[in-house]
Amino acid sequence: MERILIDETPKLIGQVVKLQGWVNIRRDHGKLIFIDLRDRSGKIQMVIIPDKEDAHRAAKEIRSEYIIEVEGLVKARPGGAKNEKIPTGGVEIEVERLDVISKPEVELPVDISVEELNLNLDTLLDNRTLVLRNEKVKAIFKIYAEMIGAYARIVKQEGFLEIKTPKILDSATEGGANFFKIKYFDKDAYLAQSPQFYKQAGVGIFERVFEVGSVFRAEPHYTTRHVNEYIGLDAEMGFIGGFEDVMAELEKVMAYVMVEVSRNCQNELEAYGAQIMPVEKIPRMKLTEALDILDKEYGKKMDEVDIDAEGERLICEWVKKNHNSDFVFLTHYPTNIRPFYSMPSPDPQYTETFDLLFMGVEIASGGQRIHNYGQLVASMKKHKLDPEEFRHYLDIFKYGIPPHGGWGLGSERIVQKILGLGSIKEAILFPRDVKRLTP
Repeated sequence: MERILIDETPKLIGQVVKLQGWVNIRRDHGKLIFIDLRDRSGKIQMVIIPDKEDAHRAAKEIRSEYIIEVEGLVKARPGGAKNEKIPTGGVEIEVERLDVISKPEVELPVDISVEELNLNLDTLLDNRTLVLRNEKVKAIFKIYAEMIGAYARIVKQEGFLEIKTPKILDSATEGGANFFKIKYFDKDAYLAQSPQFYKQAGVGIFERVFEVGSVFRAEPHYTTRHVNEYIGLDAEMGFIGGFEDVMAELEKVMAYVMVEVSRNCQNELEAYGAQIMPVEKIPRMKLTEALDILDKEYGKKMDEVDIDAEGERLICEWVKKNHNSDFVFLTHYPTNIRPFYSMPSPDPQYTETFDLLFMGVEIASGGQRIHNYGQLVASMKKHKLDPEEFRHYLDIFKYGIPPHGGWGLGSERIVQKILGLGSIKEAILFPRDVKRLTP
């Protein structure tokens, strides 16, 4: 007999089937034993009656997280309408045979069968391989997978080609100090802070490119929004008329992604009491305008033309109140806090760049890039960088490249904000931060 999945059972009432999966929980009611079994498709209740002596004897030894194989009769489950919300709630399995395939070798440190784990973050992460089996925790990554898939679908529809770029580089992409230096045979190398240089090369080849890949930042942060390795959703597009074209494209992408997550992850969103607002026209304002609002509305002054985490939260609060949007573009960041490749504005103190904020946190940075070789070399020098160290990058521009721009989007922050998770680390299967290299 071939194994079937749990979600196939409602169509097989009256038939004997074979299931394999994990024991979520065992419950004893008098001489009856009930087991909730789960596989990748869902959960189902099984009942073992005393008359099936071998199965009943085996079931008495079963504990949570045992992996078992059962054969049994699919029967309509008592209860009628009250079970309708459960995918397999209308049926149950009357077990005829039960075998243990595998079982835990130690006592489980966490009871993952409960709906709410209510554990502190360290416990969640220290026991990650077990905690991830919890249904509510798994829901995070079903949403995450849908978001990644939707992102790839929409940018492909928009004519972007998917590329995969090196993560071991001979120079730090963004400059500065926030890079991981590694030994590469007899040379020094760096983990990629972004795929920026290769995206720009891709524009010169394919015109529009995107990548979903790892990004490494050596930032010693201990916040709920920072980690040292994350998955970036990057894109770069050529022949733009200005950075407004990039924002318009990203707006279209985010609108599609949010619709797809909302439509395809209803049960998972419901588990967190989360709702997604449709994305329409995303408000745009200059950073200096946002700082004026923070000063006038909240009495918050910045020492320089920049915005901190509290400022991002407050400006999103203001935008939500005044524009009914969970998103806002902040534009024209100062030259001295943007990478050397950022296109200067007509007022050279500022750049043709933006950040996209979502529900109080920055989720994307982007803008127009410098595409002229001489201008790029001059900008490197202005940022106190040695052009010789970036000679391979500069080769891209020696051969000519069209006006272009793009973005880098932090995938995990989006999931964190949608679900209201306390830390970004909860939205990462196995997070890496200043202190955590395991599990």
